[in-house]
Parts: sequence; structure tokens; C-alpha cells
Amino acid sequence: MICPHCEKSLLRKERPGNVCGKCGRRYALDPKTNLLKLNDLRVRRIALKLTRDGQVPCTPGQLWYAVSRKSLRDTDVEMGCAGVLLVAGVVVGLLGLGSDVVGAVVVGGLFLLAAFGFVIAEMMGVGRGRPRLARQNFGTGPLEEWKSVYHSLPPGVIDDSHYPTTPAPSGDGLVLVCPDPSIAVFLHAAGLTADHGLTLVADPRAVTAAPGLGPVLVLHDADARGLLLAHRIRTAQPGRPVVDIGLPLGAVHGSARAVPVRGEPPGPRAMELLEHSGEFSPAQLKWLGKGWGFPLVGVEPAKLLAVVSRAVERAGTADDPERRRAASVGFLTWPEEGG
Repeated sequence: MICPHCEKSLLRKERPGNVCGKCGRRYALDPKTNLLKLNDLRVRRIALKLTRDGQVPCTPGQLWYAVSRKSLRDTDVEMGCAGVLLVAGVVVGLLGLGSDVVGAVVVGGLFLLAAFGFVIAEMMGVGRGRPRLARQNFGTGPLEEWKSVYHSLPPGVIDDSHYPTTPAPSGDGLVLVCPDPSIAVFLHAAGLTADHGLTLVADPRAVTAAPGLGPVLVLHDADARGLLLAHRIRTAQPGRPVVDIGLPLGAVHGSARAVPVRGEPPGPRAMELLEHSGEFSPAQLKWLGKGWGFPLVGVEPAKLLAVVSRAVERAGTADDPERRRAASVGFLTWPEEGG
């Protein structure tokens, strides 16, 4: 790896205890000792790209997805093991045939079967979409190691451990429901709440506790749970404008650029509601039913901010009835490469 301080190439033996053997300075992340194979230079480079050279903020949740993106595409299958088993199976099998040793032939056959098992698992995508490092463990693992060395988060990354505090929902104010604290912190830090007098809430029950006429915007992951969030709020407050601003499933499902995450499959009731909505194709329903989804933290920060800002501007204020009626139209259009 390259030392982030002196930029010299280091062998494993030249960096004991995450200390450069050439300049003597400590670094945070060694690709040989963390699940995501991170190093300090890669983290800085990715953070710089996410923030567009410091023009927009970025949260640990957004950084987690960006550094996990490559591993989410991969499977858990070690194809190197398949190669070893294949070679061993052929060699042992040939030796057994040449010496008429039945046991060797059987062992060789078992090796070959095991090798083909690895190949089949790779073709089926076993482990694909499963994070190598859980999002909550990213903050307590690599980022803690980073802070212990540099005494702060990576450049441009802001703390998302607490949901931002905004004015309580009023009867006619504009409310944005966003369950993901990383995204709420990002939008708040980017000035969206201050510029538009917007109230951010994580729990839709905060909206139903303050009924009124003001429009409610709903921002969610493109998974089974998230796609039903606007439905839940409309059911709880019939007649109030509720705008589902995404993430729309159509913007990410089937897109080569969108790398999804796989979690626990939704329950039968959730799938029933999704099917009865009539908004999703059989292929999309099957995909959702397997636990697939795409998180908001996977959308490039600048694009996410642009889409949400446009949604807030369209919704307008509760004092403008024309804009409020426009807010009840429904889905907004996301960029094609929003994934």
C-alpha cells in the first residue's frame, strides 16, 4: 500500500501496527486488516468525490455505501478455492485411474463436485448485495480508527449520529418525512431546512400528531418498507396532500449503475399492499419480495439535494393554495443516473 503521509510504497512487513516504516507516522486503515480493504488515500478520494471538492456535505452513511459499492456487486464465493479443488480433483482422479486405486478416484470426484459447487454458487450470486461490513459497524469500526489517528471525520464528512432538530410540525407548515438520519442530517447541513422553513421528522407519527392542511413530502429507500411509507401516511391523514418524492423504484430497478442492497424479505402483508397498489411490475415485486432494495445513501449527494430541493420548491408554502394543490400530484422525476 501507499503511505498517506510520505506516499512511499510499503510492504506488509514495513507497516507494523499501522505505522509507516519509512516516515514513522501512523495511519488509520490498512487494506489487509479491514473487511472493505480500505486505505486512507482511498477514503479521502471517495469523500472528495462525494462532496464535489467540498461544495456539498456528506455523512458517514453516504460514505459507507460509496466504499461498499464494489463489494456489494461481488459474491461471497472464493473462486480461487474452486480452482484449487478443480486441479486437485483432476490430479487425484488421474493418479487413481493410473494405479487402479478406487479410493483416489472417488476422492478426485468429490473434489470436482466441490469445485462445480463453487461455480454454481458464483452463478447464482450467493452473497451478492450483502454488505461485507454492516452500516452501523462502519461508524464504530473504520471511522473510529480514522478519528483515533486524525481526531476528526474524513474531510467534508459530518456526524450523523443524531437526527437534526427542526421546528415541530405545525398545522399548515411543510413537512418532510425522512426515516434515515444520515439523509436528514445531510439535507439539514446543506441548508434545506433553513432556506424553506422545512420540518424534518423521522417518524410519520409526528405528522399524524399535528394534523393540518400543509403538504407532507415523503423521502424513503426504494425497498418494500420505504415504498409503503407514503401509503401509511395517506391512510392516517386522508385528504392531506402527501407527495411521494422517492426514491422511486423505477429509477434504480434494472439499472446497471444502481448497486442494490439485500436485506430481510418483507412480510406477506407488505407484499400484498405493494401488489394491490398496481404501481409495480411482477419482476419488481419479485425483486422486492427477496429483500432487495436501494438505499437513499446510495444516491450521489449533489443529485439527491437537487431532487429534494426541487420537490420542496414545487410544494411551496402552506400559504399558497395553488402550490399546495400542485404538491399532491405524486411522484417527481429523478435523474436517469440517480442510482
